[in-house]
Amino acid sequence: MTNVAVLLSGSGFMDGAEINEAVLTLLHVTKQGASYQCFAPDIAQMHVVDHASGEATEESRNVLTESARIARGEVQPLSALNVDDFDALLLPGGFGVAKNFCDFAVKGADMTANADVVAIGKAFAAAGKPAGYICIAPVLTPHVYGAGVHGTLGTDADMAQAFEAMGGTHVNCNVDDIVVDEAHRLVTTPAYMLAENLVQAEQGISKLVEKVVNWSA
Repeated sequence: MTNVAVLLSGSGFMDGAEINEAVLTLLHVTKQGASYQCFAPDIAQMHVVDHASGEATEESRNVLTESARIARGEVQPLSALNVDDFDALLLPGGFGVAKNFCDFAVKGADMTANADVVAIGKAFAAAGKPAGYICIAPVLTPHVYGAGVHGTLGTDADMAQAFEAMGGTHVNCNVDDIVVDEAHRLVTTPAYMLAENLVQAEQGISKLVEKVVNWSA
């Protein structure tokens, strides 16, 4: 059975993992007949946002602890991830990727990325194992795969410019489609970069997961 590592960046799209994207990812991994294990770095969130008001609060929360909410407690620290135990890697989006896995939300193309997250991505790449990066998560791919990596952040010109400024090759993509970089065994999809509802987000995510799982078989 294909075994997939899923990286979560917290819980809640404004400061953590996009919950709908994360759940759809886990659902479609299971529907493909594969298994998964969720992981998250044991670090503090950049900040905590009240999702009702959209305002930052004075709270402090931990990315691993918050990710456990989505994984129903079945989450392990990123430090426990052994690439040899897995066939593929998936990263749902959400602002947690742009705030906790890197600082793209603050610095854009001048961002720096969490060294442990990048190291895991590089390890999967070095092993020739496929990966899927969803929504905003593809901003990490130039740091993981290097210059020339093909990926999508949807159709926004400013996002495409930032991706290319980091060395990537941006491919415009509709919400229901995926971009496949054959050379790097990488799949990306816009999801809630463009999605206006759950059904639209599901269309691209289902295709991405199917491609990644089949690639790893």
